[in-house]
Amino acid sequence: MPKSAPKLEWCIVRLGEDMNWWVEEISDEIHWDVDGLSIIDPRQIGHLMDLLDPLRDYDFQASVFEDAFFKFRIDKKLDDQRLRLVRTNESLFESEELLFALPDVIDEEKGPYADCIDHVTNMRVKLLNDLIEFEQKFTVEELEDDLREEQNADFMEGRAIHVFRELLDILEFVPDGYELDGDEDSTSSKEDDIEESFPDLDEEDEKIEEDETMKWDEDEDDEESEGEEGYDEDGDDLGDDEDDEDEEEEEEKPARKSRKK
Repeated sequence: MPKSAPKLEWCIVRLGEDMNWWVEEISDEIHWDVDGLSIIDPRQIGHLMDLLDPLRDYDFQASVFEDAFFKFRIDKKLDDQRLRLVRTNESLFESEELLFALPDVIDEEKGPYADCIDHVTNMRVKLLNDLIEFEQKFTVEELEDDLREEQNADFMEGRAIHVFRELLDILEFVPDGYELDGDEDSTSSKEDDIEESFPDLDEEDEKIEEDETMKWDEDEDDEESEGEEGYDEDGDDLGDDEDDEDEEEEEEKPARKSRKK
């Protein structure tokens, strides 16, 4: 069915216990079976874009990925767990709007989404062979075999595989016993960025060291307190004794002068 078909106009999605979005109802019930039909949310799209970016050095075709999905935007919130989405022609790579991506799985074996999976898998294998020194060249078949084992385990347990996880397993795949240089560094750098963006607020509460420029307030307070100490609670002058001593000194001065005569 071409993407311009008017029957696929909206869908209702629910948030599952796995924190992924699943299609609950769709406008084109003839061509779509909502049982186990998953959809990628805006947060997941952003993460996939980051993982796809390194593949551009290995002849990744963005149009193959773009054509594999029907794009939707949020129409309205139905409740805390459900949203109504409507079709849009926005690009996953260029749009600034929050988009959901529904994989075109009408033909699971030969459709656009199947082509996208094949393309992304080939690009990931190219990247692995370029960055890792294998004893023998790593193949697409080996990657598919490893992932198929995990998918079969989910199938046997009756768990539907979300499209985001399916793509994530390919884009983050590394054979057992190997690792890509920079994986740990990129993780630590993201943690550092978070720490820099959210500094430790306790530092604001640390006591500021005093310097000479901060002492003048204390000096003024001391002078005021000294002035106030000259009075009792009734307001009487407590400095009478000092005044008497001053008078005695003044009386002694003329006596000293008389001895000189």
